[in-house]
Amino acid sequence: MIRTVHASDVGRVRTVNEDSVWIGTTRHGYTLGIIADGMGGHLAGDTASKLALETMRSTLDELPPDLPEEQLRESLSAAIMEANRTVFTEASRDEKYHNMGTTVVAVLLQGPAGYIGHIGDSRAYLVKDGAAIQLTEDHTLVNELFKNGQISQEELGNHPRRNVLTRALGTDAEVKADLAPVSLSLGELLLLCSDGLSNFVSQEHLGKVAGIYEIPLEERADRLLQLALLAGGGDNISVAMLEHQGEAAVPETKEWNR
Repeated sequence: MIRTVHASDVGRVRTVNEDSVWIGTTRHGYTLGIIADGMGGHLAGDTASKLALETMRSTLDELPPDLPEEQLRESLSAAIMEANRTVFTEASRDEKYHNMGTTVVAVLLQGPAGYIGHIGDSRAYLVKDGAAIQLTEDHTLVNELFKNGQISQEELGNHPRRNVLTRALGTDAEVKADLAPVSLSLGELLLLCSDGLSNFVSQEHLGKVAGIYEIPLEERADRLLQLALLAGGGDNISVAMLEHQGEAAVPETKEWNR
């Protein structure tokens, strides 16, 4: 049984929450989690993230049951591409949405296994034994500089251009999403988050807090939000968690929006 929770907070600096987050079950029993972090100004960023999330939800809700693994991958990729077309078309129609876009990180599971798809710098981590392992690679300028040896690991977190994306959803007619298989063993957890969490809470603390299996998922999610707020809360903060708790777990989804 996969137990899920998602939570979001506007943070201490922004006046509008431009993150959109949802996690739950599709019509035919797939587990779906999505986080989109909008950009392009208050109205535009909020619109972009909502459009992307709603397009992906409605597209994937139509999936027939028991798809083979490769079709699951293709379906997630197709949903992200459809979301890109939707956001790009809306931005082209209305001047106030010009250049709007969004990141996206999504997971689609059939039972404990499936695929992660992402564009931008919202992330997915696998949490096991109290440690978080990053599964996605940021599509950012600083990550490219780091891979090319132009900046150090230490400079990644405080580089003046650390928020510049090299790839986003909705800013161009065509975009490529990264897709990767994922499988959860009993007791393991998948954590999705916007950069409002990963930029303010270290990977070590993400793993330690998300991996406190003695407390409910809801409390773990809230503790992560509180850590980001205590660190300054300089951005919108969103988190979604999916935990493989075994057949005895009660399927339930919780959410908070502040």
